Amino acid sequence: MTRVKKGVHALKRRKNVLARVKGYRFGRSTKERQAKEAINHAGTYAFAHRRDKKNDNRMLWNVKIGATVKEFNLSYSTFIGVLKKKNILINRKMLAYLAQSEPETFKRLVKTVL
Repeated sequence: MTRVKKGVHALKRRKNVLARVKGYRFGRSTKERQAKEAINHAGTYAFAHRRDKKNDNRMLWNVKIGATVKEFNLSYSTFIGVLKKKNILINRKMLAYLAQSEPETFKRLVKTVL
């Protein structure tokens, strides 16, 4: 059987791993084993925090809507409940945008709901 030298492939793999951890601190940026560990943890955190970001944005939209609706002596939950009863299908992201950027339009929406 012929001899297989894997130096080229091993160096390529190591180079790619170390390229992904560029900017990390201490041994995580220079040692292959620690770098692989750092990459695995980073991927796990990135996956979880993409979900957290969506949740954070939704909470922010709710706060913006609630704060604007308070001016009309309504609570957030009653406002959303009335929207559902009237079958007005506007998502919270758009409601928050209207509340912050176009208060006149939001005011008209609240008046039609009440």
